Amino acid sequence: MKPSKKRRKIMVIHGPNLNMLGKREPDIYGKETLEEINSMLKNLGEKLEIDVETFQSNYEGAIVEKIHEISEKYKGLIINPAAYTHTSIAIRDALLLLDIPVIEVHLSNIYKREPFRHKSITADVATAQISGLGVQGYIMALEAITKM
Repeated sequence: MKPSKKRRKIMVIHGPNLNMLGKREPDIYGKETLEEINSMLKNLGEKLEIDVETFQSNYEGAIVEKIHEISEKYKGLIINPAAYTHTSIAIRDALLLLDIPVIEVHLSNIYKREPFRHKSITADVATAQISGLGVQGYIMALEAITKM
């Protein structure tokens, strides 16, 4: 179905290495590929009568630039900053520019992993965080953001 100008738009940003889902440590991240997750989200978006656009980059600057672009066009952001969760002040600062709901999602429970993953420097600027529920976390985030 063609995106409608009248429907709300939600952006989903996937950070570094998420393009390798299904191949990269499936015992931690699951067996679903990024394409499968994106398809699931777009199908759910159709049911919720919203347009879902997805973006993935392994580059911090590209993610920052995408965040800069979304504030005028989108009504919400779901972001999995991946490894940048723990290191990127630039992504954190870009999120501060937004005046829309932002939900941070992580497939694994970052608080049950290596100590360096326990600190999210983006969580305090997000509206909410979902961690450790696998693909279901993305689904929950999309359902929640449509009600915000």
